[in-house]
Amino acid sequence: MIVNAGVAPEVQGAIAAEVEHQLKAIREEMDGKLAALRERTVDDAATIIVFSGDLDKVLAGFVLATGAAAAGLETSMFFTFWGLSALKKKQATAGQKNLMEKMFAMMTPGSSESLGTSKMNFFGMGAVMLRKMMKDKGIASLEELMGLARELNVKLIACTMSMDAMGVTREELVGDLTYGGVATYMADAVRSRVTLFI
Repeated sequence: MIVNAGVAPEVQGAIAAEVEHQLKAIREEMDGKLAALRERTVDDAATIIVFSGDLDKVLAGFVLATGAAAAGLETSMFFTFWGLSALKKKQATAGQKNLMEKMFAMMTPGSSESLGTSKMNFFGMGAVMLRKMMKDKGIASLEELMGLARELNVKLIACTMSMDAMGVTREELVGDLTYGGVATYMADAVRSRVTLFI
């Protein structure tokens, strides 16, 4: 405390109390600003939306996801609409479906193994050829990449709104999934350094 011989002790006490009050207010304001800044700071995370149900695009999504996870990023993949086909179990029983849901099920791929390519599919031949060329060159298949993603703790999220809209049930999908909607995706995306849409 600064002592001034010409100032009465009660005034000095009042000045000291005011200075302490102002310092406390500045500290509280700075703590609040730092807390807000911490909330806006991104984490070492990556988020990928998988909208496509095409083999080549889903492959790209899993290559990016496993690469991000291997690089140390906390990675999540959000599967919505056509992307849900990549998460279907092979020959899964769907339970009760209405006519439209049955038609959707017949028109969409039944599992990751039946995804077509986005270009040059030619009634499924494009996918067969792509898988054969990848195998011949020692490139991991989609199913192997999906297994690797699980080993690397990539979070796989099935969009519940898309499931409802397309008549996809949990029983049709592979295990160990997270289920959620836009809020689930946004909770991951707002703190991600990388966000991709495939």
